[in-house]
Amino acid sequence: MDHSYSIHQHLLPLLNHPIPDKFSAQGSPEPWPGARFCSLHAPGQTGGSRQSLLFYIYIRDLAHLCPERHQAGGNVRILSPVPEGDPTMQWLMRFRALRGIRKSFHGIQAAPWPLRCQSVSGAGAPRWNDFDKPEEFNFASYVMDYWAQMEQEGRRGPNPALWWVNSEGDEVKWSFSEVASLTRRTANVFTQSCGLQRGDFLALILPRIPEWWLVAIGCIRTGIVFMPGTTQLKAKDILYRLQASKAKAVVTTDTLAPEVDSVASECPALKAKLLVSDHSRDGWLDFHSLIQSASPEHTCIKSKTEDPMAIFFTSGTTGLPKMAKHSHSLALRSYLPSCRKLQQLKPSDISWCPSDPGWILAVVGSLLEPWTAGSTIFIHSLPQFDPKLMVEVLSKYPITQFLAAPSVFRMILQQNFTSLRFPTLQHCSTGGEALLPEEQEKWKKQTGLLLHEIYGQSEVGMSCGVPRGTKIKPGSMGKAISPFDVQIIDSKGNVLPPNTEGSIGIRIKPTRPTGLFMCYENNPEKTAEVECGDFYNTGDRATMDEEGYIWFLGRDDDVINASGYRIGPTEVENALAEHPAVKESAVVSSPDTSRGEVVKAFIVLNPQFLAHNQQQLTKELQEHVKAMTAPYKYPRKVEFIPELPKTITGKIKRNELRKKEFGQM
Repeated sequence: MDHSYSIHQHLLPLLNHPIPDKFSAQGSPEPWPGARFCSLHAPGQTGGSRQSLLFYIYIRDLAHLCPERHQAGGNVRILSPVPEGDPTMQWLMRFRALRGIRKSFHGIQAAPWPLRCQSVSGAGAPRWNDFDKPEEFNFASYVMDYWAQMEQEGRRGPNPALWWVNSEGDEVKWSFSEVASLTRRTANVFTQSCGLQRGDFLALILPRIPEWWLVAIGCIRTGIVFMPGTTQLKAKDILYRLQASKAKAVVTTDTLAPEVDSVASECPALKAKLLVSDHSRDGWLDFHSLIQSASPEHTCIKSKTEDPMAIFFTSGTTGLPKMAKHSHSLALRSYLPSCRKLQQLKPSDISWCPSDPGWILAVVGSLLEPWTAGSTIFIHSLPQFDPKLMVEVLSKYPITQFLAAPSVFRMILQQNFTSLRFPTLQHCSTGGEALLPEEQEKWKKQTGLLLHEIYGQSEVGMSCGVPRGTKIKPGSMGKAISPFDVQIIDSKGNVLPPNTEGSIGIRIKPTRPTGLFMCYENNPEKTAEVECGDFYNTGDRATMDEEGYIWFLGRDDDVINASGYRIGPTEVENALAEHPAVKESAVVSSPDTSRGEVVKAFIVLNPQFLAHNQQQLTKELQEHVKAMTAPYKYPRKVEFIPELPKTITGKIKRNELRKKEFGQM
């Protein structure tokens, strides 16, 4: 007899089973064929509670996996016939605590009054306007517990809150109620097992796995400040982050644990190391074991809106990464009407943002924005970027919203798929770098969908964009998103007239807007440097037309002044990206005796072009750029290199290339 089972086929579909308004008590007829009722009550509750029902569904579903089951105080013990070494059994045992097989299921606290209000912008939308800033706000209690309550009251559809998959066929689906319970357990692990306190810093270095979301929300529940980091960090990067932040704890996998151990002795503040793994490691706490034994009872802190919530390390393109500290207002901003209009997410949406978990885009686009709207967050493990896999995922799963960097869309388009029609996809957004109008048009032609641009930074989250349903101007990154007052300013903070090049500024006086970072932690000098009159100076160059649409040019230091012409590197790089020979490129200024500066392109070739005559290819690329954009912008110098220098977050170090050109390195 074949005893192998697929866990997701048998355990997970019931997460979407509709909960009836009335159901039977113990000994009554079966509400579903083959079901058996197991009574389990939280303190003070009577038989037939919804908390009991959730456990009852689980017991019923486990009966499909094995014919015998034992329940005692809510504990479920899996018995034969599933062999002990079976991969399915190992998967279940690993995730049993994380899938709701728990000793009890406790009630959800009522959401604060703003979230009980209905409005035209969607279920649960608060009555706050763009410029309101309540004294208290906490995403865990105002969002997670609210939507869990809506589920219990039957006022939210059957979609899960979190839906995780990988390429091996493994799958996890959690409801808001399950996420709420698991994050309470996580909060107790931090405060009780690790001894962490409100205001402590925790380094969160995990790949795209469900535990990342548990840790982030667990931190928010306790007031612990979480600091996301990419799994591409090396020992020296981890050392810098732990020392600069004086982090008290780190959460990572067994892949990076050795890197942490190699520098831990130099980090005296570090007192707790949590391992998310199937294996144990000396000196590390087992996250899965701790969460399984932790109590699901936890009272969320009453955080002030301006209390610190998270720290994002900047890309470090011009020096060591700075620590951009954000308050709970970053999460509050996702509630404000203008932000809700950007993607117009709904509880029925399934949203996929494949951003690296170490970036602010992941926190905003794959946590705050979708869960504020009650949407499903879809996650694919994506151990490495593969455009073919992403197309398969968009075709296979009922994803309705897709938010990704322009390079994702660009690489998908470069594959020349015969068909890019996705059955359920309704809305696409992109941000992080500029996109060519030709690329936008090509995506629209092949998918039937528009690409809506978004602009942001580690310091500001999403500050500009093209809201769904509004006019798109190809090449523009849209308009300011309220409450941000975005202007083009000069070096003294004066607002410049339309169509004049300057720096992108966000007004911070007389009132600092909701969602803007608090400061660069432990670096008042850098914090003061970015204040320019009444504005925060983003350091990005752009123009703004008469309708308020903003056109990105590049970083302040990256703009090239050639023979009186000011050229943004992004324009040239985007044009080069349209040529099939170019895998990626970086454009910087290079010294020239007659012109002062000229445009130079460092180019990484696609493999099939490596054997081509480079002199001939240089001329071809120069002519290509002339045809794609204004002729004066073409690169007069071209150098082919095997790879570009990049930060740990994947941003090109143009500053390093420029210094080499001018003999400064």
